[in-house]
Amino acid sequence: MAAAAPRTRLLDRLLPDRILAVLSLVMLGFMAAAIARGEPRWSEASAYVWLHLAGLALVLLLTPVQLLGRKGGRSHRLAGWAWSIAMLLTAAVSFGIRDIRDGGLSPIHILSAWVMVQVPWLVLNARRHQVEPHRIRVRLLIIFALLVAGFFTFPFGRMLGSWLFA
Repeated sequence: MAAAAPRTRLLDRLLPDRILAVLSLVMLGFMAAAIARGEPRWSEASAYVWLHLAGLALVLLLTPVQLLGRKGGRSHRLAGWAWSIAMLLTAAVSFGIRDIRDGGLSPIHILSAWVMVQVPWLVLNARRHQVEPHRIRVRLLIIFALLVAGFFTFPFGRMLGSWLFA
């Protein structure tokens, strides 16, 4: 009796690692272009915004390295620690960004809190060699915390969008 082939999850079929890697680089490119075009208005951004952008740049740069490289080895673990720490710091710094809602927290901060819960879990999954839960958490963080949230930084008069499209 032959072993059944592993089932491919719908999310893996719709957004394979290669696509997520490319989308991460595209997001990084848009972010870099917005920052470059917004140079005359850089002083409008707080230190929290700059720290947040720096963390995102590192995470977006490491994402394709992690997704496309060999898994489980020393370099994957080291880059994974850097990715995880950068994600946590980027999420933590976001709580200092309160440019809308009269200085209060906004709905996007729910995503930051979710990141701060999910990252320790994905590290724990990796340390316990629970590959599938680790992989699912990483992919969900990439999709929602990086790509979807990143997309929404460009429309609706948000800072990066106003810098890029001005």
